[in-house]
Amino acid sequence: MTHVTVKPHPESAPEGADFEVASAPSLCDALLDAGVDIEHACGKVGACTTCHVIIEEGFDSLNEATDQEEDMLDRAWGVTPHSRLSCQVKLGDQDLVVSLPQYTINQVREKG
Repeated sequence: MTHVTVKPHPESAPEGADFEVASAPSLCDALLDAGVDIEHACGKVGACTTCHVIIEEGFDSLNEATDQEEDMLDRAWGVTPHSRLSCQVKLGDQDLVVSLPQYTINQVREKG
């Protein structure tokens, strides 16, 4: 089981989040299941950067980013060496601390 801590974000997780994940197809799915309102405009197929996250702790336990993911991250706002597209992250065996960038490339966000 992986423990995930999400730092507070004014829109997606105002109070932050702290939860356990037994299994999930991706970090994006785990975040959504835990009530973190992370964007995922492309339907979680790695074709946009709206689910960009920064892995502050536990980065080395995650699956390696593909070339396609790396290419997409070049378009994201606020990229760091520990940036990932959460829809492409398979959870590893270490606990994670995750922060969400202040902005995404999405001009309009639909709620609901």
